[in-house]
Parts: sequence; C-alpha cells; structure tokens
Amino acid sequence: MTGLVTIFGGSGFVGRYIARRLAKEGWRVRVAARRTNEAMFVRSYGVVGQVEPVFCNIRDDASVRAVTQGANVVVNCVGTFDASGKNNFDAIQNEGATRIARIAAEEGVARMVHISAIGASAESDSEYARSKAAGEAGVLAHMPGAMILRPSVIFGTEDQFFNRFAGMTRMGPILPVVGAETRFQPIWVDDVAQAAVLGVLGSAPGGVYELGGPDVDTFRELMELMLQTIRRRRLVVNIPFPVARLMASVFGFGNALSLGLLPMPITRDQVRSLTVDNVVAPGAQGFVELGIAPAAMESILPDYLWRFRPSGQYSAIKESARNLKA
Repeated sequence: MTGLVTIFGGSGFVGRYIARRLAKEGWRVRVAARRTNEAMFVRSYGVVGQVEPVFCNIRDDASVRAVTQGANVVVNCVGTFDASGKNNFDAIQNEGATRIARIAAEEGVARMVHISAIGASAESDSEYARSKAAGEAGVLAHMPGAMILRPSVIFGTEDQFFNRFAGMTRMGPILPVVGAETRFQPIWVDDVAQAAVLGVLGSAPGGVYELGGPDVDTFRELMELMLQTIRRRRLVVNIPFPVARLMASVFGFGNALSLGLLPMPITRDQVRSLTVDNVVAPGAQGFVELGIAPAAMESILPDYLWRFRPSGQYSAIKESARNLKA
C-alpha cells in the first residue's frame, strides 16, 4: 500500500470517484461520512480492508481528529446547498473546511486537496459563493500548500444537474429554466477526480485550479443538448430573474411555514448565483497545467441519460430498425 488517505465526503458524488482512483493506485482509503450505512458500497473499490467507511461529522473537532490521525493526506469533498439549519453554508463550507485543515496541520498531515467551486469570492452576492471563498481562506491559513480545485458544474452518472432536468421532461412539454443565457463549462466528475489524485500523490503543486470542460455553453444550450441526448422535444422557457426571485421567496416562505416539509425547487441564493457565468476565469491555471484533457459532454451523457429516453435502453434498437425499414 502507498499510504493512507482520508476522504471527507468520500461516498458522495465526487468523493467516490476519488476513492476509486486512489484504491487503484494502492492507497488505503478512509471514507469519512455521516451515514456510514449508506457508504458501504465503497468497500468494493479495493481488496478486503483497503477502503473503509468511517463515521465523521465535520462540525465536531473530536470526530474530525479521529479520522485524520495517521493519514498521510486528506481530501475534503464536503459541500452543501442548504442555506439554513445546522449543516448550512457557513457551518459546512467555511467552518467545516477550516476545521479539517486545522486538525490536519496539527496531526502532521503532509498534503490536502480541497474541492471548492468556480465563482468562490468574498465579494459575491451569493452566500454560497462567499462561504466557499471563506472555506478556501481557512484551508490556506492552516495548510498553505493545499491544492484547491474549483470545478464548474459537474456531470456524471450520479449528478443532480442533467439527471434532474431530464427527469423534469417527463412532467410536460415545457422545460423551465432560470438564467437561460448564463454560461457554464461543465466538467466530467472523473476528470475532477483525476485532478484531485494528482494532488494526493504530490504530482502537481498546490494552488488554486479552475476546472472547466472543453465546451462553454449557455444554460439553454445545455438543455438542448440534454434533450437531443434523451430523444425528447420540449420547449425550453426562460424564467426572468425578477420572476425567479419572487418564486424563490414564495418557496422559501412555504418551506419555513411547513417546517421544512415543502420542497424548495429554487432558492433566492441560487437565483443570485445564476446571474453570473460559471466558467474558468481568463489566465487561471487548470487542466492544461495538470496535463489532463477533459472529456466532452457528448461522449459521456448518453452513457447514463439513456434511461430518460421514451424507449429507454431500446431506443437505439428501434432507431436501427426504422433505418432498416427505410
């Protein structure tokens, strides 16, 4: 075995890909999660005992220290979209990230990789982006050599972006979006994992890396690509920002009134985030400096969005049969 790495949020969307890659590299992997019973699947990534889920609450010093002791490297993949409650933006993305870095430094951990997000800025109108920036500052204060990765929207089999909107196409002929002209640079989850592994191995220097895929598209264009992939025709309708803010306020009031029972399809903070392009900044270091060629969406999306096609897994067979008849 090469060493021991603790991955906070290692059973989550991004974390599981990092865990799988590090297991293949021969590392012992601690997957720190709040719900270890839901993280047992990570054991299959390596030989018996190589990858182990362990309980951790990053809001607690003792809990973080227990899973950090003995680790050579730590990776923080924990994030949240919850603006309120105990696990809010500040508690998780600022205080939690800072706690991990501080305890890692105290325990003599050699390296740290921290997953942040494009748009992280102390000057942002978005509370989410400000908490990400505060977390980055906290990490660098205690682990100045840390690698910080700022991905654009991440896609992959378990994503909550393309999967969410593809699911919405089953509800009617209209697909509503907020910020249809806002630009994104989607990145495949395994490319993010590959970048993180370079940081764990020490093959890439620390610093901030902004990660974006090979294509920059508007929200509308991404939805049109998704619709083309799932063989459905829907009208993509843009919801103006003033209307979206009003809707988010109503959803927030309903959620609070129901003590959290009513869902919030969109929040005011998400609307604020959608007013700003989510792309790699000019001059920022990223995949080029890491020597990684990111995958194109067209090569990945069909592998997991096929289930949203009208005929599911049989769509390709039916299309082939139609060609034969012709």
